[in-house]
Amino acid sequence: MGKLNTLRHGFNNCLYESDAKQKAKMKKEIKFSLIYRDMWQSSGKYVPRVDQLKIIAPVLIEMGCFSRIETNGGAFEQVNLLYGENPNKAVREWTKPFNDAGIQTHMLERALNGIRMYPVPADVRKLMYKVKKAQGVDIARSFCGLNDYRNLELSIKYAKEAGMISQAALSITHSEVHTVEYYMGVVDKAIEFGADEICLKDMAGIGRPATLGRLVRSIKEKYPETIVQYHGHSGPGFSVASMLEVARAGADYLDVAMEPLSWGMVHPDVITIREMLKDDGFIVPEINMKAYMEARALTQSFIDDFLGYFIDPKNRFVSSLLIGSGLPGGMMGSLMADLKGVHNVINSTLKSQGLHELSEDELLVKLFDEVQYIWPKLGYPPLVTPFSQYVKNVALLNILQLAKNEERYSMIDNNTWDMILGKSGILPGPLAPEIIKLAKDLGKEFYTGIPQQAYPDVLEKYRREMIENNWEFGADEEELFEFAMHETQYRDYKSGVAKIRFEEEIENAKTLST
Repeated sequence: MGKLNTLRHGFNNCLYESDAKQKAKMKKEIKFSLIYRDMWQSSGKYVPRVDQLKIIAPVLIEMGCFSRIETNGGAFEQVNLLYGENPNKAVREWTKPFNDAGIQTHMLERALNGIRMYPVPADVRKLMYKVKKAQGVDIARSFCGLNDYRNLELSIKYAKEAGMISQAALSITHSEVHTVEYYMGVVDKAIEFGADEICLKDMAGIGRPATLGRLVRSIKEKYPETIVQYHGHSGPGFSVASMLEVARAGADYLDVAMEPLSWGMVHPDVITIREMLKDDGFIVPEINMKAYMEARALTQSFIDDFLGYFIDPKNRFVSSLLIGSGLPGGMMGSLMADLKGVHNVINSTLKSQGLHELSEDELLVKLFDEVQYIWPKLGYPPLVTPFSQYVKNVALLNILQLAKNEERYSMIDNNTWDMILGKSGILPGPLAPEIIKLAKDLGKEFYTGIPQQAYPDVLEKYRREMIENNWEFGADEEELFEFAMHETQYRDYKSGVAKIRFEEEIENAKTLST
């Protein structure tokens, strides 16, 4: 018996030694990026004002655990314009503390769509990188929502010409066509175009952990010097496992969030991810918890000030229902607002027919089911801005039309038709026969050219108008860029209408909450 115990003890020691050796082999540094912009976009309508951002920046730096901060990009500048404030001033003042501290800043941009919801002419796209680099943004994370590498080519070229780090992002989703081989085809072209880094943008958090691990391993085996960063929303619940898998496969950076906006439709919290990776043998930075708690309190104070009026409480929850629909966390705020907008209309229609009225939860599930039904028929576009909005809009209008006993697809907007017809890029999968027939019946033509070529340059037109209006072009022509990128919002900002409208919106929100 004594010998048996000795053998068991020796065997267990071997196991522990083997485990220790395995962890030692895996010992690699993992760095974190705080997704402060996306934390807000995935929660509600607005982001903090520049005065608030300037207050929290030194505290985020003091936390000591972030090598990168996502400071701006899609929606950020538009929100500033909606406040009636200058977005260029906001970007400069927000990025400066991180620049001074040696923390890299990165922005999110949508390739053909730049930092808006619809295509941008090439001259405006090119100016964007020059402006953002001058304003203190180090890295351009560029994604095409369709993973069409033709749309990424100019993003990579212009970013590098402006002196920025070009990070080409893969729009991650899960379907029969979105395989590791499919994504590696996009990676190969991005690297050929000169991309410095690759990001896995798992915008809905539905990438399966094992598949993501295989993808990162494939990238690292073929391009070992290329930095890989993973961005995964926590909505459906996969992202913690995904972060462990991609780290083990060789990823260099992980995007994380922090309380009070972590989890739910946002991203996993840096504390959890750090502890998980540390236990698995990775080298991870320490967190200054005093600064963490201060940043947490400041963020909560921004919510209490006014931002909380525009955050749906349901966005705090994780939901497995998102796995089937594949809708991203970043659009859940707008989705819930859209549902409320049509809820009464649908129920009035159902009531007039003597049918069961839908609760908000029933309508949400119905929407998820409709998205799941139409997604493959629309060619499997990854559900990321703006294509997630397009597919969601079609699904929502289908539900409305079906409630009226009318046919599906009888209300499709022009931007969605551009996606269907190929003007936004090549769809990952084939269109369903009924969609092709509908297009032909309506006399619509499919586009087979390079998407960018369908949108001619426009900067000179905006330049002339600014001269006529005696508007300043700003440093590095940043005001010209903003006008050309966000024409409607910029006009409202310049006229003062935006600020008046925003103040009225705040007052209305306060009234409704009492």
